[in-house]
Amino acid sequence: MIIVRSPLRISLGGGGTDLPSYYRKHGGFLLAAAIDKYVYITLHRSFSDDLIIKYSQYERVREIAEIRHPIIREAARLTGLDIRFLEITSMADIPAGTGLGSSGSFTTALLKAIYTWQRRTMTAEQLAADACEIEIDRLGEPVGRQDQYIAAIGGLTCFRFSGEDKVEHWPLAVDGRTIHDLEDSLLLVFTGFTRPAARVLAEQDAKSRQDDREMTENLHFVKQLGQECRQALEAGDVEQFGRLLDVHWQHKKRRSGHMTNPVIDEIYSLAMNNGALGGKLIGAGGGGFLLFCTRDKLRLRRALSGHGLSEVRFGFDFEGTKVVIA
Repeated sequence: MIIVRSPLRISLGGGGTDLPSYYRKHGGFLLAAAIDKYVYITLHRSFSDDLIIKYSQYERVREIAEIRHPIIREAARLTGLDIRFLEITSMADIPAGTGLGSSGSFTTALLKAIYTWQRRTMTAEQLAADACEIEIDRLGEPVGRQDQYIAAIGGLTCFRFSGEDKVEHWPLAVDGRTIHDLEDSLLLVFTGFTRPAARVLAEQDAKSRQDDREMTENLHFVKQLGQECRQALEAGDVEQFGRLLDVHWQHKKRRSGHMTNPVIDEIYSLAMNNGALGGKLIGAGGGGFLLFCTRDKLRLRRALSGHGLSEVRFGFDFEGTKVVIA
C-alpha cells in the first residue's frame, strides 16, 4: 500500500496574481504557506481486475475513459497508469470548497502516489507542473498555479510567475522566532459557507483576459501588497503584516460581487472589534475560511467562539507532498 499526504495552504499576500490570464501579461508574485492539514491518497493492489475509486462517491471501472472523477481520469491518462487490480481512495482533514487549495493538494498527492507506484522519481517542481497541466491545460479550470506548487514544495514560500508559465520560488527569509510568532498570531475560522472556486475565479479570469482596467489595477496593487507582506515578515514585523492583511481584504472584495456576503462582513467586523489587526478570506472568495492576525488571540478566539464559529488550529508544514507509507 502507498499512502501520500499533501498539505493545504493559506495565501499570505498577492493571491490572484497567479492566474495565467494575469501573469502572462504582467507577471505575478505571491506569498503562500503550507499548513499541517492534509489531503491523503491511498493506492494499493486489489483482487479485482478493474479500478475501484473511493472519494465522496464510489466508482468501479475497467477503462480510463469511464472514470467520472476528472482529475483522477486525467492523472491516469497523463501517467499512463495501468488501472487493473488497483484501488484509489482519498481522504482530507478539511472538506473541499473551503478556500484552502484542496484541489491542488489532491492532484499533487494523487500524482505522487501514482509515480511512487510506477517507481518513478519526480522533483517537487515536476510534480507541481504536472498537476497544473491536469487542472489548467487539460481540464480548463480557471485556477492559478500557487496551490499545486505550495502543496508540492511546502513551507513559507515566495512565488514569481511570468511569461509562458515560468514559476520561480524561494523560501521566505525568516528566522525560527518570526515563524513561531506568526503561527501564534494567526487564527483560522470557518465562515459556515463552502463554494466552488471556479465561479469567482472565472469572473476574474474573464476580466483579466479582456484587459479590464479596474481588475488589472486591482491585481497590480495586490501584487505590490504581496511584496510588502514579504518585507514585513522578513523584517520580523508581524503586526505590520496583520495590518496589510486588512488592506488586502478591502481590495480583494472589489474584484467580484460574489467575494463576500453580509454574514462574512459581520464576522469580519466582529473580529476587528475584538483584537484583530487585519484578516482576509482565504481562496477565491464567497465562503470558506477567514484568516485573522492578532496580538490578543484569546480575546479574538472567545469572541468568534461566542458567535458560534469554528476555529481550525494549525501550524506550518515544511515537507510538502510526501509519501507516508510505501
